[in-house]
Amino acid sequence: MADTYSVASFIPPRARKQLTSSLHHGHERTDPYAWLRDADWRAAMQDPQRLREDIRDYLERENAYTAAVMAPVEPLREALFRELKGRIREDDSSVPLPDGPYAYYVRYREGGQQPLFCRRTAAGGDEELLLDGDALAEGREYYRIGDAEHSPDHRYLAYSEDASGAEIYTIHVLDLQTGVELPEVITQARGDFEWAADSRTLFYTVQDEDHRPRWVHRHRLGTSVEQDPLVYDEADPGFFVGVGRTESGRYLLIDSHDHTTSEVRIIPADRPEAEPTLFLRREEGVEYDVSDHGDDWLLLTNAGGAEDFRIVRTPLVAPQPEHWQDVVPHRPGVLVRTMIVYRGWLVRLELEDGLPRIVVRHWDSGEEHAIVMDEECYELGVVPGYEYDTDTLRYTYSSFTTPARVYDYRMDSRRRTLRKEQEIPSGHDPEAYVAHRLLATAPDGEQVPVSLFHRRDLTPGTDTPLLLYGYGAYGLIDLPGFSPNRLSLVDRGFVYAVAHVRGGKERGYRWYRAGKLADKQNTFSDFIAAAEALIQHGYTGSGRIAAHGGSAGGMLVGAVLNQRPELFHTAVADVPFVDVLNTMLDPSLPLTPPEWPEWGNPLKDPDAYHTILGYSPYDNICRQRYPHLLVTAGVSDPRVTYWEPAKWVARLRELKTDDQLLLLRTNMSAGHGGASGRFDYLEEVAFRYAFLLHVYGLEQP
Repeated sequence: MADTYSVASFIPPRARKQLTSSLHHGHERTDPYAWLRDADWRAAMQDPQRLREDIRDYLERENAYTAAVMAPVEPLREALFRELKGRIREDDSSVPLPDGPYAYYVRYREGGQQPLFCRRTAAGGDEELLLDGDALAEGREYYRIGDAEHSPDHRYLAYSEDASGAEIYTIHVLDLQTGVELPEVITQARGDFEWAADSRTLFYTVQDEDHRPRWVHRHRLGTSVEQDPLVYDEADPGFFVGVGRTESGRYLLIDSHDHTTSEVRIIPADRPEAEPTLFLRREEGVEYDVSDHGDDWLLLTNAGGAEDFRIVRTPLVAPQPEHWQDVVPHRPGVLVRTMIVYRGWLVRLELEDGLPRIVVRHWDSGEEHAIVMDEECYELGVVPGYEYDTDTLRYTYSSFTTPARVYDYRMDSRRRTLRKEQEIPSGHDPEAYVAHRLLATAPDGEQVPVSLFHRRDLTPGTDTPLLLYGYGAYGLIDLPGFSPNRLSLVDRGFVYAVAHVRGGKERGYRWYRAGKLADKQNTFSDFIAAAEALIQHGYTGSGRIAAHGGSAGGMLVGAVLNQRPELFHTAVADVPFVDVLNTMLDPSLPLTPPEWPEWGNPLKDPDAYHTILGYSPYDNICRQRYPHLLVTAGVSDPRVTYWEPAKWVARLRELKTDDQLLLLRTNMSAGHGGASGRFDYLEEVAFRYAFLLHVYGLEQP
């Protein structure tokens, strides 16, 4: 179908050019749009009203242009929003998680945007509303609850809140007996915290001026926050620090980590004032998670050459590697993603060749059995509960076609009980859709898995619109789970596909290793190979694909548009990490030092500099035709700062040789995750889908 849009009456904004030069490793670059970075960006991130006037003016002109271009399809966007909202049960509720005398859960009220945190007695008494997210968010442009956890004695509830989108949290504590909030308030927090066993001591992390979680403090209820003792200081700017605890509740954990290296310190939960004890000193490239069982420590680790991880046990009094004994040996190609320790059971989540399984091990007998599904593409997850001495495992399952299901699984009898199936109020028939998996051959011969689904009554062909999603960074895994939102495209004739490119861990740790640092080009080549395979298999035609990715996935979109723009009809890049080289050259930015193990350090390493220069989307824009493009950004975003997408769009406007749509939509009061309310988020999805349908000429609501 021909495109039906017209931009003749709209004049896109043009950012002024102001050349800035830089010299690294003998190579000089000029950047005409560096001025879009506000020198006082930290203040603007926390309070967008403080953004420099000329920068704000440019972003608002871009927003006005985007709104004007999209105005003719406003009825479609409104119809899409109603459709998306109609697939959500407005008074939805999670399955209660038992913890001694209570069961805790989260629900929403009809019409409400924010979660409500609740509990009932385990015997099933009246609901007790602990925290009302709607009331807390009232009158605020942005509001998100980061975490909410009750104390071990069920007396208190601590929760963290972000009121700007900048991911700078404030921690509050409620007395659940009186309903009164305690006067002490913790600011500049990362948002994570843990209760000690006494239910009066809270451990939390604090961020430094560069937005990095650096310090762990200890707070005693009823005392001044200003006097909270410093428990740990992570001096290395390349490491972030967080707090946690083992499943038994006996130990609190302080975890320092970057993307490839970790280091853990231990504090007995019943002795919160004890000095933290270093478990194993950090060693570059070695990761480990710690738990405990009886008289032993348990580690999930890649130490000792276990690239896809193994589980070992060692005495509590002897954590050194020479005492380790394998519980689950390393098996190349079988990635052990997660372990959960119970008194009588060890549960692990594994991934082999892109397919997940849950394996349950009985401690006393050593006998194991697996939970697997029979679909071609699916997602499994384990739900850590509050109770350690239990025979019940909670897990989740979904697929492209099957809405999410929550099961309680008796590990002793191997019987499962369906506790909840995601309800689609407007209706959904899984049999109306088909899902497949195919393999695309990359230029170096690697086989790249591609998961896809479409309506059963669709016969794909060369004119079929196809959305191809990709990410491929940090080892994150994209499995084909259910999303009701995608049905708005698929029901209108789209094929929806996910390319499991290198940089993720879908095919084990080596899949991650082969998509980072000097091998980053594999991520982009894999995505291109996936697009070509979908064309060769007849699911779509060249120039009919919509590329979609966000953050590092937005970088993927930008790179492949530079390299093979003719494959794509359109693209959506959400908060895209596209100014890679400039960001990695700036250690003052929040994520730069921790990201060097992922991308390389171009400040010190000329090879890393030239590798990043070779693919950085902003640096590789050239005079050529580009597909239609929608780009999003957030002024409060600490992960991908607003100026990256803004600079990218400005340079594309300058150099591209076509008249295809190029739209920048900046959220002036939100950050990396977009709008905070669940319906506000759906407004953003509806806008994105309206754009896609618009440029494909599929505009009938």
